[in-house]
Amino acid sequence: MSIRNAVATLAIALFAASVAAGAGAQQRREGPCAADVKKFCGDVKPGQGAIAKCMKAHEAELSPTCQEGMRARAEKAERVREDCKPDAEKFCKGIAPGGGRIRSCLRARQAELNPACAADFKRAGNRRPPVQ
Repeated sequence: MSIRNAVATLAIALFAASVAAGAGAQQRREGPCAADVKKFCGDVKPGQGAIAKCMKAHEAELSPTCQEGMRARAEKAERVREDCKPDAEKFCKGIAPGGGRIRSCLRARQAELNPACAADFKRAGNRRPPVQ
């Protein structure tokens, strides 16, 4: 996995966590995709992106509200990828991607991150995104 893919995974993990697990279980039950998660992925065990994968598999069947929410999350993820790419390349060059290692590397260097990437981490809060 390249640094670019690892940063994309980080971005997706950060914002999937902030939205899907965002405000905790309440967000999953009440967010724009709550009904779709229940309908299509209610039997899926949460963890390691399982619900996100399930939702992606049913993307064409999702409600318009959920589809819009997913588009917005994808746009945020792309922004995070772009914001954090230089820092991942600078600080995490020798780190093997996967298992949250790039995310952990960036989190450990949070005080040194560029302002945009640091702001993305701050917005994600202290929630630990699922390992991808």
